[in-house]
Amino acid sequence: MFELSKTILGLGLLIAAAGAVVMLASRFGLPLGRLPGDVAYRGKHVSIFFPIGTSILLSVVLSLIFYLISRFHR
Repeated sequence: MFELSKTILGLGLLIAAAGAVVMLASRFGLPLGRLPGDVAYRGKHVSIFFPIGTSILLSVVLSLIFYLISRFHR
């Protein structure tokens, strides 16, 4: 049970850190959600948004972070 509580606490801290990074990015004017490759369609009665470019960027950054964490954890 102790390991589960440590894991949940770690995930909570990770989510809080990600939220802080997104807040800082918006304050510095980084266009998360408006990157090249993000697809937005606005029709007469429908609006669709696919953040493909932002998803790829976040995937690369998170992969790098998790790689570094696993590298130093050993």
